[in-house]
Amino acid sequence: MSIKDNLKAIKESLPSHVTLVAVSKTKPIADIEEAYASGQRVFGENKIQEMTAKQEVLPKDIEWHMIGHIQRNKVKYMAEYVALIHGVDSLKLLKEINKQAKKHNRVIPCLLQIHIAEEDTKFGFDEKDLSELIASNDIKQLANVKIVGLMGMATFTDNSQQIRKEFKQLKSLFEKTKLTFPNLSQLSMGMSGDYKIAIEEGSTMIRVGSSIFGSRN
Repeated sequence: MSIKDNLKAIKESLPSHVTLVAVSKTKPIADIEEAYASGQRVFGENKIQEMTAKQEVLPKDIEWHMIGHIQRNKVKYMAEYVALIHGVDSLKLLKEINKQAKKHNRVIPCLLQIHIAEEDTKFGFDEKDLSELIASNDIKQLANVKIVGLMGMATFTDNSQQIRKEFKQLKSLFEKTKLTFPNLSQLSMGMSGDYKIAIEEGSTMIRVGSSIFGSRN
């Protein structure tokens, strides 16, 4: 199936409140152009330099989402154009995003990454860190970032019960966090292998790559 057919099939299966982020990391410009021609406007990349190189040559109405782990010294390269940063996993990173956003007179929307998986390789806040961050004065002083939601990745496993349990956990943390941050609207969870479960558990944003573009080399 073509990229266009893949996109159509996925979009037809999605509830209207769920945003599809097409994960175009490592994919050539031509693939993104094909997805764009099919109406897709939201793309996710996991390397800032690669995303910036693509952003420079592709249409300006594309919404670029940074979905990978972020090195603070690279934030400046995307601060001018990035539409949403998914993987914010420290106060230091938030402060850097705030500093770079200020230079461009922007308020950058961010998602706080929560560690829900059983693997140690995933980044993110645990529940205790999250509640401390939200209660802190530091976060209130960051005028150029806007926390719009939470993001998390489930354990890489075929055990759908475990995946569901982790997504449930993230959803309940999202509802709890909303009591302090009533303007939280986005819950980014679910990828090619598990997005159907994620949507059932309350996801508003899914990050899908291989089901659109085919498997990566």
